[in-house]
Amino acid sequence: MAGVAVAALAVLPAVYLGVRAAEADAHAWALLLRDRTWGLLWRTLGLAVSVTGCAAVVALPLAWLTTRTDLPGRRVWTVLLCVPLAVPTFVGGYVLLATFGAGGVLEEPLSRWGLPVPPVYGFPGALLALTVSTYPYLFLALRSGLLSQDPAWLEGARSLGLGPTRAFWKVTAPLLRPAFVSGALLVGLYVLSDFGAVALLQYDAFSRAIYVQYEGAYDRTYAALLGLALVLVTAAVLFVETRLRGKAGYHRSAKGAARVSSPVSLGRWRVPALLLCGAVVLAGVVLPVGVLVYWGVRGLAGEGDAVLEPAVGSVLASVLGAVASVLCALPLAFLSVRYPGRLSLVLERASYAGYALPPIVLALSLVFLGVQALPFLYGTLAMLVLAYVVRFLPQAVGTVRSTLLQLNPHLSEAAASLGQSPSAVFRRVTAPLLRPGLLAGAALVFLTAMKELPATLLLAPIGFRTLATQVWSATAEGRFAEAALPALVLMAVSALGVGLLVSQENETPRG
Repeated sequence: MAGVAVAALAVLPAVYLGVRAAEADAHAWALLLRDRTWGLLWRTLGLAVSVTGCAAVVALPLAWLTTRTDLPGRRVWTVLLCVPLAVPTFVGGYVLLATFGAGGVLEEPLSRWGLPVPPVYGFPGALLALTVSTYPYLFLALRSGLLSQDPAWLEGARSLGLGPTRAFWKVTAPLLRPAFVSGALLVGLYVLSDFGAVALLQYDAFSRAIYVQYEGAYDRTYAALLGLALVLVTAAVLFVETRLRGKAGYHRSAKGAARVSSPVSLGRWRVPALLLCGAVVLAGVVLPVGVLVYWGVRGLAGEGDAVLEPAVGSVLASVLGAVASVLCALPLAFLSVRYPGRLSLVLERASYAGYALPPIVLALSLVFLGVQALPFLYGTLAMLVLAYVVRFLPQAVGTVRSTLLQLNPHLSEAAASLGQSPSAVFRRVTAPLLRPGLLAGAALVFLTAMKELPATLLLAPIGFRTLATQVWSATAEGRFAEAALPALVLMAVSALGVGLLVSQENETPRG
């Protein structure tokens, strides 16, 4: 019963969004099918394709340099190149505005020297901010693909007379197809669902249009229809990815273990390689931190709003969301591992329904649900925690389930045979052994919830501030000094998750 209740909670927003769209009248559907909606579609897809292409151009050479060459400090460069994962996209948008926007750090000097000020609003700014924020997804995927390849394939191509460049494109690149497709999917879906960067930089994409329609219109049915359209676009992208994945085999057919490849000597290309890595780190790490510190110092000098209140709000909401997510994940994980079957599989897969919805659409569906069906929850902290649970439940389910799979069920059976009640068995045997998975799942949800923006904006109680909403609202009004300290704290907390991710990477190829 607990598993069914949690699964129903996870699918409720998606079901309610569909019901809401089905109740739309002919006028609302006519609004959806007008030219503006098609324009939103092409602008959103165009941004997603452009960001994915730019991320690939940046990530592929960096992945090759840090895995296959004698690049000095490869491990250090790998960590630094992954740090942009800790920068939420709305912080990236803030950095652009605080640097080149009106009143920015470099806007006045560049104008005084007669130099052009880079455009930051619209498509150029959104493209740059999202590329810097998302290229690490492709970088990590391509690194994994390169590390898992057996160097014997490339050596065989070279022995047949192919030069280094032709051998790479004939042998290495085709074998990277699965890694590239998976990384590109992450980048594309991230761009489709992003709200913070496109909202701050005023690029008219689906997510921004949904938020504007919700905030400014009395009848919000059109916002629900726009949300449903964004869900369909996401489903179409997933379908294309499935077709691109193909059925080709990429494993070794011969027996034996793969060898570690000898690093390629860069020679005279070492300096350009270092400059490339340095330029990307400058744009993705040094510039954001430098701008945030600059405006943070000005904020302290000007006695700007304290960061304590939004920090407490972020920690409170994220901790509650993490604890609730882990508690909801327990029955689904137990059913999946201890009682496998068709029903258990359906319930586990249902927990991913909220994660499949773009965050702005999930938040919008919960707003409709709260206003019409759960008015006693709408506008309370409980509704925000509910959104975090629905959104991040799969993260908790995955970690708890993987830990539970490693626990021998005979331990619980032995305790039960000694006369212990089921609750006592769980409390004295299962729970202590499951503690690492529970803590890992809670930590993952906590770090992700700290950066959540759309759900927090739409569902947080009146007057309730978090670091994410503080950065967004202050930047939207041009108060860069007030936004700097919350952004620095948020970036520091998010960097903890990136550090854990990179520390777990294994550079030993798999046979």
